[in-house]
Amino acid sequence: MLRGFLDFHRATLALKCEGLDDEQLRRRAGPPSTLSLLGLVRHLAEVERTWFRRVINGEDLPLVWSADGDYQAAYDATGATSAEAFAAWQAEVEHSRRIERAAESLDVTGYQARWGAEVSLRLVMLHLIHEYARHNGHADFLREAIDGVVGA
Repeated sequence: MLRGFLDFHRATLALKCEGLDDEQLRRRAGPPSTLSLLGLVRHLAEVERTWFRRVINGEDLPLVWSADGDYQAAYDATGATSAEAFAAWQAEVEHSRRIERAAESLDVTGYQARWGAEVSLRLVMLHLIHEYARHNGHADFLREAIDGVVGA
């Protein structure tokens, strides 16, 4: 069930971006915010990478778009392309799926340094469902402002 809901939200993000060019995907919600559809794709690549690879798998690797750990850097898609953003996001989603499927149970844990706590794969999947759901709400508004398209 967790896998199904997480995959639904991943697919919803992709759907919200479908058919738009790079300029449209980079269009910001409004000053001073850097929020854009492309920024959301980049941010969610960081989220996937952090929670599955860094936390559950214990991999020591930097963020995709910030060597110093600034999660906000991904939101600024100025000059970014959909090709590089979607390639990074899809690669991280595939890593996440591999890690999740290889786990012996949802009770597998990893250390979340920002929280100073061990967290289960179950909690990670629930957290990502929450993260995608929240950002897909943003994506709804962003997409409607670009070309009027609504719905999932």
